[in-house]
Amino acid sequence: MTSPQAPAFRRVVSRWQIVTLALNDVIGSGIYLLPAAAAALLGPWSVWAVVVAGGAVLLIVLCFAEAATYFDQPGGAYLYAREAFGDFVGFEVGWMTWLARTASVAALSAGFAQAAAFLWPGVAGGWARGTAIVAPTLALTYLNYIGIRSGVRTAVVLVIGKVVPLLVFVALGVKFAQASRVAAQPAGSGDLSAAALLLLYAYAGFENTPAPAGEYRDPRRDLPFALVFHIVVIMALYATVQWVALATLENAAASATPLADAARGMAGPAAGLLLTIGATLSILGTNSESILIGPRYLHALARDGYGPAILGRLHPRYRTPDAALFLQIAIALPLALTGTFVGLATLSVVARLSTYFGTIAALPVLRRRLGHEGSWRLPGGLAIPLVAAAVTLALVASATARHLASAGIALAVGAAIYKLRRP
Repeated sequence: MTSPQAPAFRRVVSRWQIVTLALNDVIGSGIYLLPAAAAALLGPWSVWAVVVAGGAVLLIVLCFAEAATYFDQPGGAYLYAREAFGDFVGFEVGWMTWLARTASVAALSAGFAQAAAFLWPGVAGGWARGTAIVAPTLALTYLNYIGIRSGVRTAVVLVIGKVVPLLVFVALGVKFAQASRVAAQPAGSGDLSAAALLLLYAYAGFENTPAPAGEYRDPRRDLPFALVFHIVVIMALYATVQWVALATLENAAASATPLADAARGMAGPAAGLLLTIGATLSILGTNSESILIGPRYLHALARDGYGPAILGRLHPRYRTPDAALFLQIAIALPLALTGTFVGLATLSVVARLSTYFGTIAALPVLRRRLGHEGSWRLPGGLAIPLVAAAVTLALVASATARHLASAGIALAVGAAIYKLRRP
């Protein structure tokens, strides 16, 4: 446990900066690759699938939004589950959430090298790929090490860099899109399970926004707004981008870089280059967010006695969880150098599901115990949490046996670590 004299987090992040962090965490590589992958699975129906998936995710987001009104401390889903169900369940949720963040850092670091290879083919392998993974990841680590303000400013710049190309793409689509091409897209494989996990990955990341609540000026007021606002904006943006991609490409599923290819067809090579640059910045932005958020989970766990005490400390000057930050990078970089983007991303998605279900299940308990302290409650009683829980369980059922086995092993390892809790 930290002592009363230990450095504390600084509450410096405003409401709209929280919105920026939320947008930065969700809008990643997924949107730049989603049109082709979703079309390959669901064909012309992929546009509606993006909308339906966004609505399903919104139900989960609403549960996080209400839970956030009960606390102003850091920890997010770990905190919610711990307060509702006790230390063991809380630890397992926090442990799986941190694993998801670490896997996400590794996946995005590998994905950046993959995206950069479209601009510079020499980055595809060897020492150049290693440099493309390590150098930007260490740079983002440094920016998040020197303070939350630096991390937030980085997020603002990268959000602009990733969203502007998407808005340009949509604006071009208004002129060049042909609705008849959407219906003419090949039917797709119809694999609903794969489509569910794919769309979850595209929308995932919102669950991390509450984690640094100890650094937000007014988290109980600003977090619910930021969570709901950003997911509605992203749902509208994703659906529009999906429709434009299908309405401008003859066969969207066949494209390795669907947005860049569509933009190139509409406005020439410069537009295609803009979208490719947007994809790389998008990955950098989401990775910066993962690097910022992940150590906050590990810090919260260590502060409560799990793991070495040094992981629960804050840097005396920068007030960042520096030891937790460096440990996360020390684990993520070897994974990125030896793994693939798709494999690491899938591991991250499966680990996230415990975060979702833990928060949804905790909500009725938090209402009963802390309802008088909350500033906002979802309408309809238990209707939204029950539907959100059903959505999450359906996503669990979509995972393969191998992925579920990996999650089971991770939970078992977490149970062993829990037994070693410090007094």
